[in-house]
Amino acid sequence: MTFLQAPTRILFFTGKGGVGKTTSACAAAVRLADTGKRVLLVSTDPASNLDDVLGVSLHPRPTPVPEVPGLSAMNLDPQQSAAEYRERMVGPYRNLLPAAAITSMEEQFSGSCTVEIAAFDEFARLLGDSRMTAEFDHVIFDTAPTGHTLRLLTLPSAWSGFMDSSTTGTSCIGPLAGLQAQQQLYRDTVDALGDSTTTTIVLVTRPEQAALKEAARTSGELAALGVRNQRLLVNGLFQASDSSDQLALALQRRGESAMEEMPAVLRQLPQTVVPLGSQGVLGVEALRRFGTSHPGDERLDAPPALAKEVPVGLGALTASLADAGHGVILTMGKGGVGKTTIAAAIAVSLAERGLRVHLTTTDPAAHIAATLASESLENLTVGRVDPTAETARYQDEVMQTAGSSLDERGKELLAEDLRSPCTEEIAVFRAFAAAVAEGTDRFVVLDTAPTGHTVLLLDAALAYHREVLRQADQMPEAVQQLLPRLRDPAFTRVLIVTLPEATPVHEAAQLQHDLQRAQIEPFAWVINQSLLPLTVTDPVLSRRRAHETTFVNEVITRHSERVVLVPWQQQPPVGIRALRGLAEMGRVSADAGQLKE
Repeated sequence: MTFLQAPTRILFFTGKGGVGKTTSACAAAVRLADTGKRVLLVSTDPASNLDDVLGVSLHPRPTPVPEVPGLSAMNLDPQQSAAEYRERMVGPYRNLLPAAAITSMEEQFSGSCTVEIAAFDEFARLLGDSRMTAEFDHVIFDTAPTGHTLRLLTLPSAWSGFMDSSTTGTSCIGPLAGLQAQQQLYRDTVDALGDSTTTTIVLVTRPEQAALKEAARTSGELAALGVRNQRLLVNGLFQASDSSDQLALALQRRGESAMEEMPAVLRQLPQTVVPLGSQGVLGVEALRRFGTSHPGDERLDAPPALAKEVPVGLGALTASLADAGHGVILTMGKGGVGKTTIAAAIAVSLAERGLRVHLTTTDPAAHIAATLASESLENLTVGRVDPTAETARYQDEVMQTAGSSLDERGKELLAEDLRSPCTEEIAVFRAFAAAVAEGTDRFVVLDTAPTGHTVLLLDAALAYHREVLRQADQMPEAVQQLLPRLRDPAFTRVLIVTLPEATPVHEAAQLQHDLQRAQIEPFAWVINQSLLPLTVTDPVLSRRRAHETTFVNEVITRHSERVVLVPWQQQPPVGIRALRGLAEMGRVSADAGQLKE
C-alpha cells in the first residue's frame, strides 16, 4: 500500500459493502503500528466485523489490540450515537414543552439524516477535539463520511437559524437544529477532510465494472466538495495459477477487462492493487500478509458440509413468486451484490411465463437496459426512476404550494433548503411509492428499494409529513398506501440479495432486522456469485469455495428458510438469453461436493 510510505495523520477508507474496506483499514493500521507508530482504528459501520478481523472484543472507546503493540481500536454504533444525539437535542425541552411538541421533535430527529449527522458528530469529536486523539500518531477510519453528509453540512441554511425562524414549518436540516454552538468544530472538520497534508481518502473497490463506476462517482462527489487527496485500492484482482481451470481463466479475464475500462477519474489516482486471497482475512498475521501474493497452495478436497441442500438458480423461486399473479417484487441489498442482475433475471422469467411485468430501478448507478442488452421481450416493459427529473418535479411542486405564500426572503430560504441532498431522497421515495402502486394489476420488479431505516420512518403519521411530504399540501394516495402494501406478504415479496462473504451477509442480516422491525418479512434470500455449485481446480478458488460454506450455513440456519444460490458466471449475465440461464440448475448437496440435477 504505497500511500503508507508517507502517510498523513488521518486516513479514511470508504467503499460499498463487501469490497474489503474493513480489511484494508485493519491491514493499514497493523502495518503502521508495526513501524512503531501509535495508531487508533475507528469503525462506524453498523455491520462492522472489526472484532472478528482483529480477534479482539471492541467497545465505543479505544481498546488495545494485544498482538499489535501501539494499536488501539474502537467500534462506534451509529444507531446508538443517533439515539444519544436525539436525546441531547430533545432532552432539555421535555419539561418545558407540551407532550405533543416533544413527540413532534422526536419524530423530526428520527429522519435518515439524523444517523448521518450523529455519525459525523462522532467523527468531529475525534478529529476536532485534539484531547481525544493526542496520544496517537495516526487515526484510521473504516467508513468515511459520505458526500451526502458533507453536502448537508455545507448548506448555509444548516447554520442560519432557519429551523427556529421559518414560518413554513419544517426542514430536512432538522438534525442540525440546536447545534449552532458546534458550527466552528464542524467547519474545521470539513476543512480537515480537504487538507491534503492532514487527510487521505482511500477509495476501496473491486476489479469489477459496476464497483469501479461507483468508486468513480464517489471520487467525483468528494472532489467537488474539496476532498481531493484520494488514493485507489483495488481489492481482489485474480491471477489464475491453473491453466486447465476454465472458470479461473474467465475470472482473470473479467478482472483484466474491468481494469482496462476503468473510469478516467480513477486512472488519475495513485493505485494499490491487492491480489485475490484464498480465503477471508481474519487475524493479525493474515492482516500482515494482506496485499502480498499468497496463492493458497493448500487445496481443500473435502469442503465443510452444508446444513442442508440448497436450490441452485432462480427457477423454483420465480415459480413461487408467479403464483400470486401480480404484486411487487423488491430486490434489496448493499451495492455490488448483483441486485440489478437478479431483478432482471426474475422479470425475464415471469414475462416468459406469460405474465405482465414492469422492471424498474431507483438506483442512479443501475443500468437495467444494459443488463437486458437493450433486447425486448413480450409482456416485459422497462423503466427507470430518474432522480434528477423527480427532484426537479418535487422542487417545483413545493415552491408552488408551500412557497406560494412566502415573501421573497422566505422563498430564497425554502429554495436553498430544497437543494439539500435529502430532497432527492424524498423525491425518489415518492416515485418509489408510485411504482409500488402499479403492482395492483401486474408484476412490478423493483431493483433497489428504500433502506429498512427509511421504511421505519413510515410508521408514524408525523414522520410521513416531515420526511416524505415536507412542505407539500397533500399526501399522494400512493404514499398513504405504501406501508400497508409493503407489509402485505400477498402483495409484496422482498428478496434480500447478498454474496457468500462475511460483510455482505452481516449487512444483509441487519437489513432484514430493520425490515422486521417495520413488520416487513423478507420472502427469500439470494446468495449470488457462489462457487459452491461449480467445479474448480485452481487452488485459490478451491479454498474460496470451501470458505463460502460458513456464510451459506449462517444464512440457511439463522436468517431464512428460503434460500437459493446463483453460481458465479463465466461471462457477465447480460442479455435475455444469459439472464434466462440463471434459472434452475439443480441443488447443492449437503456435503457441498456436487451439484445434483
